[in-house]
Formats: sequence, structure tokens, C-alpha cells
Amino acid sequence: MQPKMKRIMIPGITKGTVIIVLFMLILGVAKMIFLAQSFMVATGLTPMTAYKLIFNTGVDLKSQDGRTNILLLGIGGGSHEGADLTDTILVLTFDIHKQKTAMISVPRDLWNDTLKDKINSAYHYGEVKKEGGGLTLAKVLVKDVVGLPIHYVLLIDFSGFESTIDIVGGIDITIPKTFTDSEFPIAGKENDLCDGDRTFACRYEAVTFIQGIQHMNGERSLTYVRSRHAEGDEGSDFARGRRQQDVLMALLGKIKNPSTWVSLSRARSLIEAFDRATTTDMRIGELATVGKAMIKMGTNESKRISFVDLLYEPPLWMYGRYTLVPKDSFSAIHEYIQTQLE
Repeated sequence: MQPKMKRIMIPGITKGTVIIVLFMLILGVAKMIFLAQSFMVATGLTPMTAYKLIFNTGVDLKSQDGRTNILLLGIGGGSHEGADLTDTILVLTFDIHKQKTAMISVPRDLWNDTLKDKINSAYHYGEVKKEGGGLTLAKVLVKDVVGLPIHYVLLIDFSGFESTIDIVGGIDITIPKTFTDSEFPIAGKENDLCDGDRTFACRYEAVTFIQGIQHMNGERSLTYVRSRHAEGDEGSDFARGRRQQDVLMALLGKIKNPSTWVSLSRARSLIEAFDRATTTDMRIGELATVGKAMIKMGTNESKRISFVDLLYEPPLWMYGRYTLVPKDSFSAIHEYIQTQLE
């Protein structure tokens, strides 16, 4: 005869309690699923995305004719006047499969008939109209300039970006020509009355860069790209565009070096600094795919494209300020860029 099974009763635990606990567990699991789904929708980072990033090239990126085009914008940041004007406007275009990249420099002083202002004010006007609208407006207007669809945009706040350069140990820049900027603005002195000095000389300092290879930390790198008042060609907007490209390519070279990521603490600091200093419409999966592609390309040289020879400086009375306009038309600029890419 089989012995009867006895129910084990735990004091204080009733059927009602068990049902409540099970209900709470179900709610907890449902909430976790909901949060996971929300995270995946917001970031694009799904289990399949992770698999593709580890074992393949990554997620599918927006592209046209095999090319993905990313607009890189750089703002000074901080609280001074003009902090949200884009001193740096570059279009990074690359073909993941051919592992070829090109960087197109767009002069900040290029006149835009839609804005009735310079192209570097697009982000500012877009943000004034609607938060987040600056990225959208900049993408549309730069597309009209270069004749290429802009699939993504990455905004860099240089006031916070110098820490990224410091984390990777600085960068090496080849300076083609010695120059001195005697009117480089001193941070925090933008509104200094200089004890009545009408020239406001106390607001500025002289900075000099010597021809040759220089190792620069974050602060020195940003001084190099922001310099605007050197004599001769080095004081031009064209020279600033070249310097901006040099700094970004040098930093990209450091980031692409596997040794940069050996230290877990440095890798974490680099990611955090990058996150603080950038805003983008790319989701995590897309951003990671672009990053992996850049690292895979290794030290492959990126083609530099500048169309400054197709621009000229009109008389001040025409626009009321210094600006640049096409000698012929934007169609000629589009054709030139296509020729360079091909």
C-alpha cells in the first residue's frame, strides 16, 4: 500500500500569496521584455545585430551606389557667442566593401541662399526652430552643396572633444608651414573691457605653430584648428579646413589602432568621452558598424577633396560680409566631386 503524500505547508504562505507572487513575476518578465524591445527599437542593437557585428561587417547601412555618406559637424561649444556655429563641415563618404574613404571639406563661409546667411549657421537656425532640427537642416543644405545624399550626421562639440584626444595620448600633426596667429581669443575673456583699451588686446594671445611634425594634446589640437587670424594663406578658411581634416584623420588613425583598445579602462573612458562630446542620428548598431568598418580599413589613406578653386570671394557690398560663392554653379561643384570620387 502506497504511503499517502503529505502536503508541505509553509506557515504564512497561502494560495492567494502564491498567485500574487506568480502574477508579480509575470509582470516583471513582461516589463523586462518591454524594456528590451524598447532598447532594441531605440538603439537598433538586437541579438541579430550583435551577431552581425561580431561575425560579419555589421548591420545594413543606408547607402546609394554602394556609398554611405556621413556629415561631420564641429561646433565650438561652451557659452560664448556663436558657440553653435559649425566651424567644421566635412562629408565622410565611404564604401565598406571596397574599403575606400574620402573626406569632402565644405567651407564654413559658403553663402546659402535658403538661409540668407553662411552655411555654418544651418545648425543654429535649425535648433532655434526646433530642438534636434539643426541636424536635419544641416543635412539638407549640405546635400545641396556637395550633390550627394547625406545618410547620417555626427555633431562634435569641440569644447568636450579635447579630452578624447588626451585619452588616446595625443596626436601627431604635420604642419606644412610655420605661422603665427596674434589674435587667438582667450577663453573666458570674450567680454573683458580690458581697462578701457579700445583695441581689446587683453582678449587675445599670440599662438605659433612651427613647420614639421608636432605632437599635440587636446588643447593644442583645438587651438590649431580654430586659428583664424594668421597672416597669408594660413589665415584663410581653406587652410582651416585642411587643418580640421588633418586633426580628425590623425585622431581616426589613433582610434583605428588596436593598441588604443588594449586597456579596458582607457576604452571605457574613450567611449564615455566620445558619447559626451557627440550627437548623432545613427543608432548604436549603425554607429558600431561604421566604427568597425573604419578599424578594418586600418591605415588606408582617405582621399581629401576640396572644391575651393571653384569658389570666389564677392565684394563685401553684395552680401554685407565676407563670404564665398561658386564661380560657376553648384552643378559644377557636384560634377567635380563625382569626378574626384570616381
